[in-house]
Amino acid sequence: MGIVTPGIVPATALLAEPSPAWVNRWTAFAADLSPADLPEAVVERARLVLLDSLGVTAAGMREPECRALAERLAARRTGPAPAIGSGLSLDPRDAALVNGTAGTTLELDEGNQYARGHPAIHVVPAVLAAAQGAGASGADLIAALVLGYEIGARIGIASKLRVTMHPHGTWGTVGAALGVAKIFGADAAMIGRTIGLASSLGLGTSRRTMLEGATVRNTYAGFSNQLGLTAWDLAESVFLPERDGIGTVYGGILADDFSPDAMVEELGSRWEIARNYFKRHAACRYTHGALDALARIRAEAGPLDPDSVRSVEVATYVWAAQLDHPAPGTMLAAKFSLPFVLATALVRGEANTDAFRDEARADPRILALARRVRVQEDPAMTAQLPGLRPATVTLTLADGRVLSGQALTNRGDTEDPYSADDVREKFRALAGPVWGAERSEAIVAAVAGIDRAEGVEEVLALVA
Repeated sequence: MGIVTPGIVPATALLAEPSPAWVNRWTAFAADLSPADLPEAVVERARLVLLDSLGVTAAGMREPECRALAERLAARRTGPAPAIGSGLSLDPRDAALVNGTAGTTLELDEGNQYARGHPAIHVVPAVLAAAQGAGASGADLIAALVLGYEIGARIGIASKLRVTMHPHGTWGTVGAALGVAKIFGADAAMIGRTIGLASSLGLGTSRRTMLEGATVRNTYAGFSNQLGLTAWDLAESVFLPERDGIGTVYGGILADDFSPDAMVEELGSRWEIARNYFKRHAACRYTHGALDALARIRAEAGPLDPDSVRSVEVATYVWAAQLDHPAPGTMLAAKFSLPFVLATALVRGEANTDAFRDEARADPRILALARRVRVQEDPAMTAQLPGLRPATVTLTLADGRVLSGQALTNRGDTEDPYSADDVREKFRALAGPVWGAERSEAIVAAVAGIDRAEGVEEVLALVA
């Protein structure tokens, strides 16, 4: 009997579908790519992404829950892989989980505005663990990072995640898996098997975690790294994937509107890692346009007394406007509260890591000012996504003055990038309290030469 229920396709029809052409092109491309094929600009950006990821991970590892998780896992079983900046050595899968978690905790990890997510922190811990186990060269590490970043970001571009989902822990799992497969020298068939398996291993994430400050959200990237390593083990053990798992999962389960053409558009000439962004504000990327607009107001008006600010009006795009809760209960929730972000930046001078800790969240001046912030979506600004991330901030002062500033892009985006020196200075600021100035400089130097290194042991020893 045939199927009469709408929306249900018979197995005979499903199984008759051919393997998608984009997958075959992608797996051949990834298998054939050698480190020498990467343009120097891409290698340079990958080195900066690696350095930035090490810095944000080490700084995040100082947070109590990250340290507690690393210690708990180390007590259960040890191994050769460092929990970065902790002094603890873990099983590689445990290290991938902990390092990915710590790397997202402070909201300072890099991202890609076109993918609408953070590809690197889903890939770096996994490829570091794999490179250590495989004895890979530094050039192999860079190539694996670039490829893992590329496929993860392109899935984000090619699909539209459900609006109730958080992007962490989704397509990043495929990126981690491809990076691991490349480290181990997989051919096209094994790469196809590995990424197909990984497509079924993405998490069912909730966007509300970030709004509520539920720190389980910080583990999503950690699990993507761990599951990327697991996908390789499954592939090596001859577990079989769905024929088009990526298309199925990101075309109707976790996401909709999957576009195969976007997966191969300018493949090999447009590199997603080369159009990434770096972050200096320790808060959700959606708040950065308003923070940059506020910075312009302060640059033009000079010092402002926060107590003289009678109201703050923010017009911005939909995802930033959603972050309107003025009284966050945790550090994570504070980073996803546009009223709190602007208030703490006004009172403390900047939205750095300390601007969201317990002391700041208990500051009555900040809390009172946050309650005077009003946020409104501007549909015209929403229509400018993802190329632009606009915001207009208007301050009304006690003396009657009205000050306004606007930002169209976020500082650090490809349209207004931070320099390489800016990224290195950010690393030094985060790494100094963990390792001290001398070791931090040694890490900067080691990462700068990683693509010429015979292995990854020097970098891993320094960050351990």
